[in-house]
Amino acid sequence: MVQSSVLGYPRIGAKREWKKALEAFWSGKLEEEDFHNQLQEIRLNHLRKQQEKGIDLIAVNDFSYYDHILDTATMFGIVPKRFNYEGGIVPLSIYYGIARGTKEATASEMTKWFNTNYHYIVPELDGAAPALTENRPLIAYREAKEKLGIEGKPVLVGPLTFLKLSKGYQPSETDAWLARLLPLYVQILQELEKEGVQWVQIDEPILVTKLSESDLERLKNVYETLTASAPSLNIILQTYFESVENYNDIIQLPVKGIGLDFAHGSSANIESIQAFGFPKDKILGAGVIDGRSIWKASLHEKLDLLEKLSEYIAKDQLIVQSSCSLLHVPVTVSNETKLLPELKDALAFADEKLDELVLLTKAISTTKDSISKELEQCDRALQALKESGERNRNDVLQAVEAIRTQEPKRSLPFVERHILQQEKWNLPIFPTTTIGSFPQSSEVRKARQLWRKGEWNNEQYENFIEEQIDTWVRLQEEIGLDVLVHGEFERTDMVEFFGEKLEGFAFTQFGWVQSYGSRCVKPPIIFGDVAFDEAMTVKETKYAQTKTKHPVKGMLTGPITIMNWSFVRDDISREQIAYQLAYALRQEVEALEKAGIGMIQVDEPAVREGLPLKEKDQAEYLSWAVKAFRMTTCTVQKTTQIHTHMCYCEFHDMIDSIEAMDADVISIETSRSHGELIQSFEENTYKLGIGLGVYDIHSPRVPEVEEMTSMIERALRVLDPKLFWINPDCGLKTRGLEETVDSLRNMVEATEIARSKYALKV
Repeated sequence: MVQSSVLGYPRIGAKREWKKALEAFWSGKLEEEDFHNQLQEIRLNHLRKQQEKGIDLIAVNDFSYYDHILDTATMFGIVPKRFNYEGGIVPLSIYYGIARGTKEATASEMTKWFNTNYHYIVPELDGAAPALTENRPLIAYREAKEKLGIEGKPVLVGPLTFLKLSKGYQPSETDAWLARLLPLYVQILQELEKEGVQWVQIDEPILVTKLSESDLERLKNVYETLTASAPSLNIILQTYFESVENYNDIIQLPVKGIGLDFAHGSSANIESIQAFGFPKDKILGAGVIDGRSIWKASLHEKLDLLEKLSEYIAKDQLIVQSSCSLLHVPVTVSNETKLLPELKDALAFADEKLDELVLLTKAISTTKDSISKELEQCDRALQALKESGERNRNDVLQAVEAIRTQEPKRSLPFVERHILQQEKWNLPIFPTTTIGSFPQSSEVRKARQLWRKGEWNNEQYENFIEEQIDTWVRLQEEIGLDVLVHGEFERTDMVEFFGEKLEGFAFTQFGWVQSYGSRCVKPPIIFGDVAFDEAMTVKETKYAQTKTKHPVKGMLTGPITIMNWSFVRDDISREQIAYQLAYALRQEVEALEKAGIGMIQVDEPAVREGLPLKEKDQAEYLSWAVKAFRMTTCTVQKTTQIHTHMCYCEFHDMIDSIEAMDADVISIETSRSHGELIQSFEENTYKLGIGLGVYDIHSPRVPEVEEMTSMIERALRVLDPKLFWINPDCGLKTRGLEETVDSLRNMVEATEIARSKYALKV
């Protein structure tokens, strides 16, 4: 019998109920018992919805109080020493301290979950003594069964993936660490088996990356041990985000099922099945519904795919499932009332994907005719969007094609530009600046809301924004910063703001997804051809510049970040979309320069997350990503200084591409990863201007001067002091006024210490 399944469901709730509960608890407005009760209600509602829609295998333990990797680490008692953990169940105070930091201890590093915009908390193994503090998969299974009568499918992160994503150990210690972790997994599975659990999903997305022969041997040993320890438990080894490497080795593992992604990496997975077959004693979890896409699936195409798979795998050995957790898409389209009909009809968020899975399962179990009405409706909706005017703009296509064939290049190389820029700006050694945004207080949010509701007219709102700019220009001058920003008070989100002003975008009312912790974003939808309409940032930036003699940076979000942080159309390539965005943003850069703004920052924090997981595909992506950035910035004058910013990623494998972007100054996150990025520059010479973030803005603590001085000194051992800038890790939008001012004052003080030490050396 064909079954349907989902690998995970969004945590946040249709209207961000989860986020609101977390933030109420953090602020002391919600007692811990009430907090637990609220999250349980949210969690059970999610399970009930899947149950009512007819999903056969419902994931449990996919819910989290912050992050599933943090959940796994704390379940094993893996807590950094600085949090003074003494064993037992990890209390929420320590759990959230690891994620967010405390006044006494810095937060753990946060980085991207493979090639998504979700961030996980990196486990720190150094000095840890793993022990099972509580069996969270078992607790989740019992709750679903007792409260809702659901025979759930517990989910947990696999040992190899967990270890590969952790830090604080040497490669030579890999086997020793697996030996410490494996008994804990054995205990979890044995307790699940004893409880009568039928299926357990063990996520090993690391299997879609390149593994060594040693890793493959470890994988074999791990799953031989796990299956032998709980022989009656059906383990489905789940992969996602790409095709698996070493397919033939993986299908020989002694597990009951293998889950493969047939949305990303479909061709390669199918080729592997055709070449090596699929074991007759195993279940195939066929991830045919794209868990990362918001678009309605072509049900005809998905049925054809399932029929193709059934040539190699008996239908009763198939589970029809999402390609990955639905964590990466919004909850439901049903609440959206303001979208164009042809767009709304072509969308499928998490709830609609549940419906698609049930329909496909029904059709593959019986016949296509059993869902003929739904097939016809699907085809009609997809065709209507394809024929829409927004997707067929010849003016955009012709203009982008004309510049695509040109080599985007500044008129002078950096070495010569840098001399001219120094003469123009006359900045001190180690110039100080910020990344762009300043605190968006409740007053700022309320003003924007009043304006959006029409209770304030444009003049009232613009006057308010100018007052905020006045305040923060004055504060920046008092603090002693060298290069200022206007603060971005008119912007809700660094991508949404530009999407609202460019053509080809649409916006949902409730299309929220989790980025990290309680931070939820509402990505724009790029559904048509992208085009520039009118200047987007000039007014506020120009106003700020009139209020100071210091240079004020113009602030833009770059083409790759806008693309990677949006839900993009799937009928043309991402490269084409990037070039459309680059052409539109180039016109904004030129408008800023024409208005007298001589420093322009084009942020690209999301370049790394778009990097393909397969090494063979990475060079091509980086080539056109770099080209798109240069297309955006290449037409400026020689003395115009182009800045960019990147954060919370692993950059060691793309330093050359970062340099090829040819930005005059790049600022990169450093402190959240405790300065580990600096090692990349110890191994690779960087010849352009660079600012390594000296404090973590996601932690509420005010960093000490000594901490920042230490970070600066370490960086200056490997970077040219003449090219070095000092700045925070990221924008300051989420921080409070007092902590922001105090942190920046300390940053400037640390800079003065560095200047006094290095001034005579340069």
